Amino acid sequence: MEAETLAAAQAVDFSMWGLFARATLTVKLVMLLLIVASVWSWGIIFDKIVAYRQARREAAQFDRDFWSGEPLDELYDKMGPDPKGRAARVFAAGMTEWSRSHREDGGLIPGAQARIDRSMDVSIQKESEALQKGLPVLATVGSTAPFVGLFGTVWGIMHAFIEIAQQQNTSLVVVAPGIAEALLATGLGLLAAIPAVVFYNKLSADSDRIIGGYEAFADEFSTILSRQLDS
Repeated sequence: MEAETLAAAQAVDFSMWGLFARATLTVKLVMLLLIVASVWSWGIIFDKIVAYRQARREAAQFDRDFWSGEPLDELYDKMGPDPKGRAARVFAAGMTEWSRSHREDGGLIPGAQARIDRSMDVSIQKESEALQKGLPVLATVGSTAPFVGLFGTVWGIMHAFIEIAQQQNTSLVVVAPGIAEALLATGLGLLAAIPAVVFYNKLSADSDRIIGGYEAFADEFSTILSRQLDS
C-alpha cells in the first residue's frame, strides 16, 4: 500500500506550471492577476529608479550653473522658457513671471514677488506629480496583493476539501496537490507585495528629498529676487 501511495505521489507534477495547470479557474485568475500586478510593479520600480537618478543629475548640473556667477538673465536666455531639467523648469517659471512683471518703462508691476512665488510653487507641484506618478500603484499592490493571494488560497483549499469529500479518500496523494495549488496563490501574493512595499517606501523617500531640493531652491531664488526688488 505504501509503495502504491509513493508511486502515485511521484506521478503528481508539483512544478509551478503543474500546480497552476491543476488549479481551478478562480485560482488561476487570482494567480494571473498577481503575476500582472508584480510585473506592473517592477516596471514602475525600474522606471522611477531611472527617473530619480536623472532628476538628481539634472538638479546637480543646474545647481552648478545657477551658482556659477553667470547673470540670471543670461542663464534664463540660455535655457529658454521650457528647459529639459526639472529644477531648471522651476527656475524658468520664476524668471518667466519676473520678466512679465516688468512694465515697458522698466518698472515692476506691484505684487511681483507673490506672483513669482506662486509660479514656482505651481511648477514644483507639477514636477512633484510627475515624480510621484505610479507610486500609488505600488502602495495598492503592497497592501492588497497578500489578501488577493489569501482569497485564492481559501478558494483552493475549499475546492480541495470538496474533492476529498467526493472521493472519500484522505490520503496524502489526494490532499497534497490541492493544498499545494492553494498555497501557491499566497506565495504569489507575497512575491508581488513585498517588493512593492519595500520600493514604495524607498522611492517615496527619494521623491520627497528631490522635491525638497526644488522647494529649497525656490526659497533661495525668491530671496535673491526679493533683494533686487528692495534695491
